[in-house]
Amino acid sequence: MRMGAIDIGTNSMRLLICDYVDGELLNRKKLVNTTRIGKGVDENGFIREDAIRRNLDALKEFYDLSKAEGCEKLYCIGTSALRDSKNSDDFIKRAKLEVGIDVDVVSGNDESNLGFLGVLKGANEDKDILVVDIGGGSTEFILGNFEGIKFAKSENVGALRMTEKFLTTDIVDDYEFDMMSEFIEEEIKNTIDYLKEKEINKLVGIGGTITSLSAINQELEIYSMEKIHNSQINIDEIEKILQNLKKMTLNDKKSLKGLQSKRADIITAGVKILHIIMKKLELSDIVVSEYDNLEGLICQKAKKMS
Repeated sequence: MRMGAIDIGTNSMRLLICDYVDGELLNRKKLVNTTRIGKGVDENGFIREDAIRRNLDALKEFYDLSKAEGCEKLYCIGTSALRDSKNSDDFIKRAKLEVGIDVDVVSGNDESNLGFLGVLKGANEDKDILVVDIGGGSTEFILGNFEGIKFAKSENVGALRMTEKFLTTDIVDDYEFDMMSEFIEEEIKNTIDYLKEKEINKLVGIGGTITSLSAINQELEIYSMEKIHNSQINIDEIEKILQNLKKMTLNDKKSLKGLQSKRADIITAGVKILHIIMKKLELSDIVVSEYDNLEGLICQKAKKMS
């Protein structure tokens, strides 16, 4: 069966189209649109009208595309920004009215579950893995294995949220960067302390920050799901990229190989979140997965139908 899944994230909206055949996801195709529904939400608690319009237009595009691709089923979830905003109901009503699609705003815990389900679909791992999903508005931590999830926590530190809250200059200001780092460390401290006591056999990363980091590390001219999936990045490579990003202007970042220009303004904050997590947990490598909450959503829905 041809199926589609849309994720309306804080920074970007993504679409997965694939064939679900005997429990496998075949002919996967992914599209992304940097729609920034979460722009300003952390500051004033509301999704701005221009962001609503931008996201409804993008949603319509993805809806039409999925129908043109022959999707029999199309599912749509909203995450951090839609969870946090006071007017998310307004967006959901308009999405139904104008596009004809039901947007399901998932909890941080459900988002974690979907991400983990997706990673397992693309991994061959029987021991405990820690999945980290750095989004625009939040970061999810999920520990578990094929038998199930042992721990899941959503923390309100994301690449867009941290950038808006702390980083105001073109070339990153050291003082602002240090303030941001301290804030991240404090926010995730309890989660880190809990995970330090656990045996983590492998760290797996999903989400735009981590896939972009892999693309930068590989200096990819053109983004390739195949080259990103199961690629590895070590802490030394992350530190080197982070130091470079801190010295760059926004225009420098926009022309950086492997980085989408629309992600250039938030990449530094996103990479720092990952850097702190790995340092605190004393993990030297991360494996990047191209299977994430979109694949998880398709698997979850398909199982319910069978």
